[in-house]
Amino acid sequence: MKIVQKDILSAEEKEVLCDLWNKEYPARLHLKTIEDFESYLNGISNKKHYLLFDYSNKINGWAFTFLRENENWFAIILDSQIQGKGNGSFLINKLKKNNDSLNGWVIDQENEIKQNNELYKSPMPFYIKNGFTFCSEIRIENEKMSGVKINWTR
Repeated sequence: MKIVQKDILSAEEKEVLCDLWNKEYPARLHLKTIEDFESYLNGISNKKHYLLFDYSNKINGWAFTFLRENENWFAIILDSQIQGKGNGSFLINKLKKNNDSLNGWVIDQENEIKQNNELYKSPMPFYIKNGFTFCSEIRIENEKMSGVKINWTR
């Protein structure tokens, strides 16, 4: 596996990442069109993309960092086929190397369903293993998701 860092995604990469998003995130976060995906990306500032490629040059994971209210935020998505094999930690460690702190939202329940009707598995154990702190008093609750803020600081 290799990580390629970019500021701007190609049209082909956006298609692949939108598909990955819709395949791996809960159905409530589904993006109906590539335009929805682009609109989401255009709404965040100071983006840096980290694409995880396998040995056949296929994108299997994606993380990105961005600025929100003067804090560094991130999101990460891995193809479920490569989860549990150290790939997420590989990717998150790259983000940690390039940032002094990271904030994110994590779904902390096991009641979300993915587009394919499989259960969405909360990544909380992954973040705990990777040194993140849960800010249990800071939650997001809306039509898209229910989650808790997480933070990592160097």
